[in-house]
Amino acid sequence: MAQVPQTFFDAVAVRTWCGLALRALGRAREEIDAINVYPVADGDTGTNLYLTAESAAAAVEAVFEAHDAHDSGKPALADAARAMAHGALIGARGNSGTILAQLLRGMAQVLAADGETTHTDGEGLRLALRHAADSARQAVAHPVEGTVLTVASAAADAAGGAEGDCGTVARAAYDGARTALAATPGQLAVLERAGVVDAGGRGLVAVLGALVETFTGEVPRAVPVTSGTGHARVAGDTGHTRVAGHTAVTSPAISADIPEAAADVLAAAPEECADGPDSGGPAFEVIYLLEADDDAVARLRQRLDGLGDSLVVVGGDGLWNVHVHVDDAGAAVEAGVEAGRPYRIRITHFGLEDVHTTGAERPPRERAQRAVVAVVPGEGLAGLYTEAGATTVLARPGEPPASGELVEAVRRAHAREVVLLPNDADLRHTAAAAAEQARTEGIRVALIPTRSAVQGIAALAVHEPERRFDEDVVQMTSAAGATRYAEVAVAERQSWTMAGICQAGDVLGLIDGDVAVIGSDVTVTAEAVLDRMLSAGGELVTLVLGDEAPESVADHLEARVRESYLAVDTVVYRGGRQGAVLLIGVE
Repeated sequence: MAQVPQTFFDAVAVRTWCGLALRALGRAREEIDAINVYPVADGDTGTNLYLTAESAAAAVEAVFEAHDAHDSGKPALADAARAMAHGALIGARGNSGTILAQLLRGMAQVLAADGETTHTDGEGLRLALRHAADSARQAVAHPVEGTVLTVASAAADAAGGAEGDCGTVARAAYDGARTALAATPGQLAVLERAGVVDAGGRGLVAVLGALVETFTGEVPRAVPVTSGTGHARVAGDTGHTRVAGHTAVTSPAISADIPEAAADVLAAAPEECADGPDSGGPAFEVIYLLEADDDAVARLRQRLDGLGDSLVVVGGDGLWNVHVHVDDAGAAVEAGVEAGRPYRIRITHFGLEDVHTTGAERPPRERAQRAVVAVVPGEGLAGLYTEAGATTVLARPGEPPASGELVEAVRRAHAREVVLLPNDADLRHTAAAAAEQARTEGIRVALIPTRSAVQGIAALAVHEPERRFDEDVVQMTSAAGATRYAEVAVAERQSWTMAGICQAGDVLGLIDGDVAVIGSDVTVTAEAVLDRMLSAGGELVTLVLGDEAPESVADHLEARVRESYLAVDTVVYRGGRQGAVLLIGVE
């Protein structure tokens, strides 16, 4: 279907652009992965760009949905642009995704400069593209020509010389980027040897092509990915092998908040480093979000620059995304701890004899027969699920995972059969899309529509990998369905509920997703919720405490169960920063 052109760059244009960019990167993802040779030939640039764009698009959609819910019309340009930048920042993956996030942030700083403006024109787009290219270059510790930075600068230069509306400027930027991309093999020897253009630059051209389509309704012509030497690189070519995965040292501890995770990360890293390559590049990619002030980040840049390479630090206003390749992963995390509060820490081991050090293909890791992939709302539950053998995806309050993250987790589980537990009713469609994508890759996926982490715990408790797949899924589904779930949370604003009108600060008790109790005290409200749930019977109560739960609430509820409900057992877990004050499950 032809795209309806946008005349001005307004909130709708931002939304349209994000959607088209995501679609374009989705089409080009495998192609971009296959030509990825710089800075590390790890075959994931296309995937990283796609996941970054998906996070940006989801954030923009959330802004539009919020305005629709309040009948307040469409958002302002500034709101949509800031959402795009924030979504890209928190979802940025890899070197290329981190740079894309900074490019979008640079554009948003110009587009959102006047918070009341409803739209901008060709001149505004020119300024936005220029600031984007400059800010991305500043975010990279040692810019290298022949990369996405070169392509971005060329796009901004070409746009700067264009006169006319947004469509004219966008097309000039695209043409400039396309020309620069074709020249990248002459600027980087590794690209010339492989016979390909820069993968990150190819991804940016796709994003700019989506910008052209946004304002003209026309899809730009295809972009060649070979350098013209005749040595086209495809997945599986000898000497330039696409690596489908890494040895990931991601664990609940590594994905958790600091300082709790720091000890585990720092203790594990030296041992892992001993297995890293002796030469040819750092052994680890380290990525984390960081809450810190500007001065601390400036010191962090200097510290990380001395530890490794491919250093990119993007963001601002107290929130940053840090990316670096190092041999000492522990030191990179420790530097973040000293600068502020790092979280969503992800450490990937490129692996001994990896393609970026030798060019040789790594023996494929044997697939497991079956795995469980689960979305969990807090670090404590991530640890619990992982101990039970599940691969976890952390969902922080207000930051639900995108379908690409779930697909990535399914791939990381490296199994022929996967049971997917979304643990959130709002993730049903996201999980379904992820399952469908994984099935196209030859993985057998069963989606159990768990609506709470406590239902997921019940399903995982009866999981038996030795059973036939269908039987295992039936038993897990039955256990989840037999578990009633509730949560105790604090209202953020006044609103209508099934139990009446609540005010900001009220304590809400939700049973099976609906507000059943409105109170002023967490313990009293939790007891009322528990009594309602146990009035229908039960054998086991599961309590998952969030960081904000009162210390005494678990003891009080356990005593309540012992005194009033015979033959009912209680188990208590610590969930960490999970959004809800308390999760309750009754089986």
